[in-house]
Amino acid sequence: MDLLKYNQAAWNGYVDKKDRWTIPVTEQEIQDAKDGNWNIVLTPKKPVPHSWFPNLKGLKVLGLACGGGQQGPILAALGANVTIFDNSDKQLQQDQTLSDLFDLNIKTVPGDMRDLSVFADAQFDLIFNPCSILFVDNVLPVWKESHRVLKPGGILMTGLMNPLALQLDEDELKLIYKQPYSDIHSLSKAELEALKKDQEPLIFGHSLSDQIGGQLEVGFQLTHMFEDYWDVNNKLNAYFPAFIATRAVKPSL
Repeated sequence: MDLLKYNQAAWNGYVDKKDRWTIPVTEQEIQDAKDGNWNIVLTPKKPVPHSWFPNLKGLKVLGLACGGGQQGPILAALGANVTIFDNSDKQLQQDQTLSDLFDLNIKTVPGDMRDLSVFADAQFDLIFNPCSILFVDNVLPVWKESHRVLKPGGILMTGLMNPLALQLDEDELKLIYKQPYSDIHSLSKAELEALKKDQEPLIFGHSLSDQIGGQLEVGFQLTHMFEDYWDVNNKLNAYFPAFIATRAVKPSL
C-alpha cells in the first residue's frame, strides 16, 4: 500500500470529522498571542516552556508535519516567518485560512516529512514538530533532513512517544506487542482491515534509540526534555507518561 497517500486521506478525513488535532485556534487566541499570552504543545497536554524559544520576531520557522492551524498561527502572531509543511492538504488549509483572515503571511507546503528537498540547506532558524513521527515507518530521515535545513545554531523541538505505550494493552495493562510496534505488522489482518475501514491513520512505534539517539547521531545536541500524559481517559496515565518532548540544537560552525 502507499502509506503516504493512505495517511494523507485519513488525516483529511479527520479534518472532516473535526478531530481535536484539526481544530484551528480562534481569533481571540491569535490576538492573545500578539499581546504576549500564548501556549503551544508538542505533546497532548503540557505546554512547551517559553524558555525553550528564542525571540521569535523575524525568525524563519518550519512547522514540520504541523498542519491544522494550532501552532503555526500562534508562532506567526508572535512575529515569526512561518512555513507549515504537512502531508494533509486539508490540514494545511486550516493554516492557510487563518493566515488569509488575519494577515499572518504563513506559507503552506505539502509533502512527506522524510523528504524536505523542496527546502535549501540552512534555511530555517527553528523547526517545530508536534507528535507526528508516529505516522512514518522510518524516523531517521526526518532527523537527517531537519538537521540539513536548519541553520547552525538552529533549534529542533519535537514530540515523541514512549514505545512502551504502543506495546501494552490499555485495558489489561499487559505487554502484548513486540518493539517496534506497527499497525501494519503488529496487528492481525482483521484488526488492520478494521482500522482501514474506519479510515484511521496508520501508526508506527519507534525505539528511543531511533527517536532520541537518531537526533544525536545526525549531529544534534539535546538541551531539554520533558514527559507528558495522554489528554484523554487512558489507564496508562496511572503508570507512566506516554509522551516525551525534546529540544535539540544544531551546533554552530
